Amino acid sequence: MKKIVITEFMDLPAVASLRKGFNVVYDPSLVDDEDRLLVEVVDADAVVVRNRTQMRGALLDACKKAVVVGRLGVGLDNIDVAASATRGITVIPASGANSLAVAEYVIGTCMVLLRGVYQCGSEVANGAWPRVQLSNGREAAGKTLGLVGFGGIGQLTARLAQNVGMQVVAYDPMLPEDDKVWALTGVERVNLNDLLAQADAVSLHVPLTPETRNLLSAERIARMKSGAIVINTARGGIADELAIAAAIKTGALGGAAFDVFEPEPLRADNPWVGCRNVILTPHVAGVTAEANTRVSTMIAAEVAKALGDQ
Repeated sequence: MKKIVITEFMDLPAVASLRKGFNVVYDPSLVDDEDRLLVEVVDADAVVVRNRTQMRGALLDACKKAVVVGRLGVGLDNIDVAASATRGITVIPASGANSLAVAEYVIGTCMVLLRGVYQCGSEVANGAWPRVQLSNGREAAGKTLGLVGFGGIGQLTARLAQNVGMQVVAYDPMLPEDDKVWALTGVERVNLNDLLAQADAVSLHVPLTPETRNLLSAERIARMKSGAIVINTARGGIADELAIAAAIKTGALGGAAFDVFEPEPLRADNPWVGCRNVILTPHVAGVTAEANTRVSTMIAAEVAKALGDQ
């Protein structure tokens, strides 16, 4: 019976479906037990990971039999795809399965940050009544959302933003000006500098590559519209966190929602300490009960199919 090793959490019904036809080793804590992990993957035909398992180097070398790696998510920066290919290993991401979760996170945090009133619960409960101070929040309708990257998640985010009355512009050098997606979505294609100058909210939707590292640099942050907010659900390292936090503290930017960081988890001396109107979450924008079911079901089916074809 072919063996599948699952190194991080997966929806249990999806795990059960794999156990019907395969020898499944499922332990969500396996990612933190390097010695055991290296032993378990030696005779594995497939390995299923999320974003913490680093499928490269010694771990990839230990995969003597594996023909497929299932990724419970879409980012592939934790997997050496090129090295996997040379070993005959197919990498399968859960493309599209968590797009709605991410898009809702972007729009939800965007509206919360623009309004700026939802983090005063403890003050109100303790008898404070900061009504005057909190009467200048902004509505999302009529504001401009700038999307850096306009793939599947960006396009879904645009649709949700338009549904609440936002204007949407996007920068994506991979999509030519005559691509039909611009007309179909009603989103204006702009260059990055123009996007930063006009957007009330900027949301990042690009992978971390040498070209996108520090894409939202201190210099570019300085060009942003006064009071704008930044949302990063893509990858840590794409935006200069120190520069963004500093701009929030001076009032140049109006806030930020970050779900991804460099490094993860944050260190005690991270730049976000002392920032107001900031939402920080532990890399969960694409993880909801529903998204986990979709992602896990998709990867279970694709991994089983890949092994069945061998």
